[in-house]
Amino acid sequence: MEPGPSAVNYEGSESVCGMPVEAHDPLYLKAYRQSVQNPAAFWEEQGNLLDWDRPWEKVLDNSNPPFTKWYVGGYLNACYNSIDRHILAGRGSNVALIHDSPLTGTVRRVTYQELYDQIVLLAGGLAKLGVVKGDRVVIYMPLIPETIIAMLAIVRLGAIHSVVFGGFAARELCSRIEHVEPKLVIASNVGVEPGKVVPYLDILHSAINMSRWRPPQRNIIFRRDNVTPDTTKLDPLTDVLWSDILKMSEGERPIACVPIEANDPLYILYTSGTTDKPKGVLRTIGGHLVALVYTLRTLYGINPGHTWWAASDMGWVVGHSYICYGPLCLGATSVMYEGKPDRTPDPGQYFRIIDQYQVRSIFSVPTSFRVIRRADPDISYGRQYSMKSLRAIFIAGEHCDYETKSWIEKTFKVPVLNHWWQTETGSAVTATCLGFQQNLSPPTYSTGLPLMGYDVKILKADGSEAQTSELGRIALKLPLPPGNMATLYKNEELFRKLYFQKFPGYYDTMDAGYKDERGYIFVTARDDDVINVAGHRLSTSSLEDAVLRHPDVVDVAVFGVPEATKGQVPLCLYIPVENCKKTDAKLSTEIIKLIRDVVGPIAAFRLVTSVNNLPRTRSGKTMRKAMADFARNERVILPATIDDASVFVEIRRALNQLGYAMTAPDPIVAKLLD
Repeated sequence: MEPGPSAVNYEGSESVCGMPVEAHDPLYLKAYRQSVQNPAAFWEEQGNLLDWDRPWEKVLDNSNPPFTKWYVGGYLNACYNSIDRHILAGRGSNVALIHDSPLTGTVRRVTYQELYDQIVLLAGGLAKLGVVKGDRVVIYMPLIPETIIAMLAIVRLGAIHSVVFGGFAARELCSRIEHVEPKLVIASNVGVEPGKVVPYLDILHSAINMSRWRPPQRNIIFRRDNVTPDTTKLDPLTDVLWSDILKMSEGERPIACVPIEANDPLYILYTSGTTDKPKGVLRTIGGHLVALVYTLRTLYGINPGHTWWAASDMGWVVGHSYICYGPLCLGATSVMYEGKPDRTPDPGQYFRIIDQYQVRSIFSVPTSFRVIRRADPDISYGRQYSMKSLRAIFIAGEHCDYETKSWIEKTFKVPVLNHWWQTETGSAVTATCLGFQQNLSPPTYSTGLPLMGYDVKILKADGSEAQTSELGRIALKLPLPPGNMATLYKNEELFRKLYFQKFPGYYDTMDAGYKDERGYIFVTARDDDVINVAGHRLSTSSLEDAVLRHPDVVDVAVFGVPEATKGQVPLCLYIPVENCKKTDAKLSTEIIKLIRDVVGPIAAFRLVTSVNNLPRTRSGKTMRKAMADFARNERVILPATIDDASVFVEIRRALNQLGYAMTAPDPIVAKLLD
C-alpha cells in the first residue's frame, strides 16, 4: 500500500534536490541545498557547536572514499564537551541525568558537577592502571549513571570504550572481548529485570575464562548495593572494586582531558543483527559529536536545560548517541529509565516519566506503545498525568503501522514523527524536524525528509535511479555527512564490500523504500523483507498496516513462505486484543477479507492464524527472518539479544497449523553454541 497522490501537482515546479520549493519550509531547503552542494561550508559552521583544543585545518577530506574524514587536524575531547565546558560556564548545578528505576525503587538526579567529580576520580584511577590514549576498555553494565561515568572517564583519557549490552550472555561477551582486546573490563556486579537479578559478574568471569584474550588489568566492578539477592563474589585475583579505584586518585589534582584528533576513534559498538556475526562499528569523535548536537537542536527541538528522554539502553546506538553524548554535549537533562512500559509496576510509567520530569521530547520504538495499548487500551493508569510539557514523540527502529501511530497521537496529544536511521549512521537519515517549519503531519508511513548532508536515492538492481513512488533499494550518495561510522573495526575489507560494492559511489543501506513527488522518503522494509508473489513485489510492512486496521488486532508479523505456484506467499501471525470474543477462525477470516479489500487479491493472502506473542529482540525488533527460515524447516540460530526464545514453541504450533515448519529443528540461541 502506498499513500494516494498529493492533491497538488508538482510536475514542472521549481525544485531543490528533487523537492518542490512550494511544498517545504524555505529555511530547510536552503540549509539542505548547502549541505549537499557545499558540505564543507555547511559543516564548518556546525563545527562551532563544540569546543576545540585546536581548530581543524580542513573541514572535509574525501580523497580516499569511502573513508571520508571531517574536521581534519582538529583536536578535542568528548568528556570536556560533555561535562567540563558546562561547569566552566557556571551550569555545574544543572541536572545532567535522571535515573528512574522502578525495578529498584530509586530515583537519582545527578548534576554535571557530580558527574565531573566521579569521572575525574575514575579516570585518575584508570590512568594509574596504565590506561592511555588509544587503549580499549570494555564496559558491561546496566542502564545506570555509572555506565555513563565509565564511558566519559575512558574518553577523558583518549581511550576507546566498547559497551556490551547487559543482556548478553557469556559467549556473546566473550566474542567481543576477544575481538576488541581490552586493557580491562568495567562491569556491574548485577543487573535487574522484572522478577530476577542477572549476575553480571558471574557472566563476566565465565566470558573471560573461555576467552582467548585475557585483559592485562583486573576487572573494575561497581557493586549495586540496592539490588538483592546478590550471589556474586569478587575474585581478588581478577577483580577490584570501583570504590577502590576512585580512592586511588582522591585528593590529587583532577586529571586533565586528553585532546584527540577529530578522526581518531571514540568508541566501538558491535551490531547485533538477527543472522550475521556481530560487526564492530567504529565511530570517530569530531563529526559524530557535531552531528549529535546539531540533530538534538534541529531535529528533536531540544535546547540546553530541556529534559529529553531516549527510551533505550546504553548497549545500543541510541544510548550512545542520545542518552549519553548528544544531550550531555548540548547541556540538556537526559532521562535514564530502568523499567518496562507496562509491568514495572503498571502501564502508566511512560505518562508518569513525562509528567514528573517535564519531558519535552521522547524517542522510543513503536513496540513500547503497542505494549501499553495492549495492556491498558483505555489509559486507566496514564490519564492522571499531564502531557503539557511534551512537544513530540519520535519513533524509529522498526516500522510503525498507521493504527498504532494514530493511537499514540490520540493518547499523548502530540505529533508522532517517524524517522529512520541505522547503527551505522549514528543519527537520523530522514526525519521531520522540529527546528524547521516543517509539516508535522507528513504523509502516512513516511519517515520524513532527508536530513542535512544526506543525498538519498532510490536505486534499481542495475544501479539506475527509480521513478517517483517506485520501490527500490535506498542508497546514500557519497560523501556521507559527519557522524557516520568510519569503518568496521579490524575489517576494512568487509566494510567496503558490505556497504559500498553493490552501488559504487553510494552507501547501500540494504533497506527498501521509495520517494514520493514531494521528496518524502518511505522505508518499507529491509530489502529481504520484500515478498515476491508471482512476480509482484509486496513489502511486509504494507500488509501489516492493513492487518492492523482490524480493531481486534493489536500486533502482527507478516513474512514470506514458499508456495509451489506463486514462488512466495505471505504468512500472517497476529496477536488479538485482550479478551477478544471472536474465535481464531472467525477473526482470521475477517483479516483475509480485509486484506483482499485493502490490498487486493494480488497479495494471495490466505495463511493467517493467531499467537499470544511474537519473537523480538530486546530492542523491540520483530524477528521476521527467523520465523520465515523456521517456516522453511531451516536451522535457525537466534541472536543472544532475543527477548524470549520460548516464544518459538507457540510459533511452531501456529506454523504447523498452516502446514509449515513441519520438520524444522528447534531454534538454538547463539549464546549456547560452541
